[in-house]
Amino acid sequence: MVRKNSEKYVLAMDEGTSSAKAFVVDSSGSIAGKGQCPFNQHFPEPGWVEQSPEEIWNAQIKAAKQAIGMAGIEPKQIASIGIANQRETTILWDRNGKPVYDAIVWQDRRTSGIIDSLSREERALIKERTGLVANSYFSASKIKWMLDNIEGLRKRAEQGEILFGTVDTYLIYRLTERKVHATDVTNASRTMLFDIKKMEWDNELLEIFDIPDAILPEVKQSGDFYGTAAISSAEVPISGCMGDQQAALFGQTCFERGMVKNTYGTGNFILMNTGRMYRSQKLLTTPAWSFGGKAEYALEGSIFVTGSAIQWLKDKLGLVKSLEEMESMASSLRSNEGVYMVPAFAGLGAPYWDQYARGTLVGMTGRTGIAHLARAALEAVAYLSQDVIEVMEMESGIGVKEMRVDGGASANEFLMQFQSDISNCRVLKPAVIETTALGVAYMAGMVADLWKKDEIKGMWKVGRVYVPAMGEEEREALIEGWENAVERALKWASWGSDE
Repeated sequence: MVRKNSEKYVLAMDEGTSSAKAFVVDSSGSIAGKGQCPFNQHFPEPGWVEQSPEEIWNAQIKAAKQAIGMAGIEPKQIASIGIANQRETTILWDRNGKPVYDAIVWQDRRTSGIIDSLSREERALIKERTGLVANSYFSASKIKWMLDNIEGLRKRAEQGEILFGTVDTYLIYRLTERKVHATDVTNASRTMLFDIKKMEWDNELLEIFDIPDAILPEVKQSGDFYGTAAISSAEVPISGCMGDQQAALFGQTCFERGMVKNTYGTGNFILMNTGRMYRSQKLLTTPAWSFGGKAEYALEGSIFVTGSAIQWLKDKLGLVKSLEEMESMASSLRSNEGVYMVPAFAGLGAPYWDQYARGTLVGMTGRTGIAHLARAALEAVAYLSQDVIEVMEMESGIGVKEMRVDGGASANEFLMQFQSDISNCRVLKPAVIETTALGVAYMAGMVADLWKKDEIKGMWKVGRVYVPAMGEEEREALIEGWENAVERALKWASWGSDE
């Protein structure tokens, strides 16, 4: 049924690592329609992860059509479009919109050698200017790899024939029919080329990675006018753009200093709103968002492999059929019986930043079975999150008493309770866990004058609260076992080398 023509909506595009989603959000902040379309990942070499930009584009458009159809609205009722996206994933394309190579995904580790070649001074400069730790996770080394390894590409880039973007930029370019080449501060900040204090591309960092500035997109605010997209016969403004994790922080309405959210996706991403810029040694300093000429900042702990480790048990080993089955298996055991999994399939991110760490499974005995592996995989997600929370508390001086959670694995009751226990804090799951899409919808809606920030705060509703139920002695013993397991995973891929 078509809704009243006077009603206005926001179309939120949520382009993730494994699928493209889209949501139609009404003026009350409720989801009126949704769509989802998966796309493939390719692993051409060990440590390499790629995706087809064309497949991403087609999946996103299909999901948007599904959402609009389910909502039963006319395209002209869409007041604004917001785009949230997997960050760091790198695409280079020509001015006709044709990619010159598959997207190199954020998990990809082929450029570890480029990072290793950086001097101590260059690493310090990267940390100072970008708030990031020098790592192959970010876009800069991926861009350099393409320019160095695709014949003739560097010359074309220097001549202004080639454009770079994270996935948001590529979608905006296609949606605006090649008229707009732009990104926002949250995505620009993930490239290792962007000065987060001056809010501009940094020439010294471009020189370090030998990247021509001609390929770079214009950087706008998270809430800004990006151009118009043709949706059927309607011209719809794109007015919101955010990296997925910053969008989730906004969607969880973590508007006050010290508020924390944890997204359980392919990886886990924990952000704490710090308001002002705060320099961290082991975590990332990042713009949280910018709107109305003002930027807010956050501390972030990026954990590379969590949900994908659960997927590994399901798809690669065939040991479990679903997240629900894993929950049942894990709950069937009274304890982990000393079995730990460290899912460092793509190295370890925060707070370890070891790109040579590799996955390990320790503590097995003849009694160990599938249930132990299922429990170890779920517990690992919580341990890795707690590693980040501990550093956040230490460096910020703010005790974390409450954590807002979202993402696919937040549906797992065992995991959420264990997270509360091991982190000794309340875990709050919202009534609607699609906070990434809601966050960028809220941002786009503010630009379109559908609502104000204070009104958005009241839209967040709690769905479930988990409180700690574990004794301190048990907690400390479990964490000690985890730390021992991590120690065995570190530097594994460099074993036997001169490092």
